Amino acid sequence: MNARVDPGLTRPAAPAASLKTMLQHPLLRPIAALLVLLVLDAALVPGFFRLELKDGHLYGALVDILNRAAPLMLAALGMTLVIATRGIDISVGAVVALSGTVTAMLIGGATHEVPMGMALAAGLGVALLCGLWNGMLVAGIKLQPIVATLILMVAGRGLAQLLTDGQIVTVYYKPFFFLGSGYLAGLPFSLFVVAAVFAVTMLLMKKTALGLFIQAVGINPVAARLAGLRTTSLTIFVYVFCSACAGLAGLLITSNIKSADANNAGLLLELDAILAVTLGGTSLLGGRFSLVGSLIGALIIQTLTYTIYSLGVPPEINMVVKAIVVFVVCISQSGEFKQLTGKLSKRRGA
Repeated sequence: MNARVDPGLTRPAAPAASLKTMLQHPLLRPIAALLVLLVLDAALVPGFFRLELKDGHLYGALVDILNRAAPLMLAALGMTLVIATRGIDISVGAVVALSGTVTAMLIGGATHEVPMGMALAAGLGVALLCGLWNGMLVAGIKLQPIVATLILMVAGRGLAQLLTDGQIVTVYYKPFFFLGSGYLAGLPFSLFVVAAVFAVTMLLMKKTALGLFIQAVGINPVAARLAGLRTTSLTIFVYVFCSACAGLAGLLITSNIKSADANNAGLLLELDAILAVTLGGTSLLGGRFSLVGSLIGALIIQTLTYTIYSLGVPPEINMVVKAIVVFVVCISQSGEFKQLTGKLSKRRGA
């Protein structure tokens, strides 16, 4: 006689399985880190969650964090695809400076010498050329990504300084200011720019085979090439896309500060972008990537910066904290660390 099992006895397994799946979700750690920072700010910074509506615009600490994180979020989106192919781009900050410099010089003063649309197109065009240069060095000449992008990191900022003679180029054309400091529907316009870039990128990654191809190149570029994928074209594309995002970030920064500072614009932004991508769960070994996680990582960095400044801590501490975070993230993604944690978990289970 076959024993009959009460269906009710198997029901508790479903919630347990769903809880285990939720705890293993790749976005759990970055979301938890962001929530911890927000709770810390709520406890230490008076009126952190307070929002005020003035002249149809929302003001508050949260809005300020989102607005200031917009350039970093754009750079992180582009960096995500580069890292997904086992690459790296440390020329992001130079592209930001070069794009903003070209646009500011073309717009000029209050009368603006060149129409704003053409100036914006020129700034983005320069960024695209920078990405094409990086892609050709990496995919065409087969230089190491960090070496190839190091060339533009130095030369790009140097070219921007040559164009401005080392001076800050001030912009007086008010319509240009809307891009980085304007408001739409009560929110900073820069957030809508980020949302548009994110939506287009997500559609390309999820609704086409492009995301799968990028993953294949990151997991095993040789096998991807033997399978018929155009790995050279894909590699060039991700570097062009990364530079385009950096160029757009440069336009936001230039518009926000109403000037182009070739010396300091985008300085060390590439390091923050790499940190944001890794905090969001993208593997430094290539293959696995998360666009949503990169945005969360950018918000973590900006929230951490806001917290340090709000508490009156010296700005130098911010660099130390970022260095510690980079160290912890790199260690956690190493194979030896994963093997060690796996052995410890098995011992606990035993």
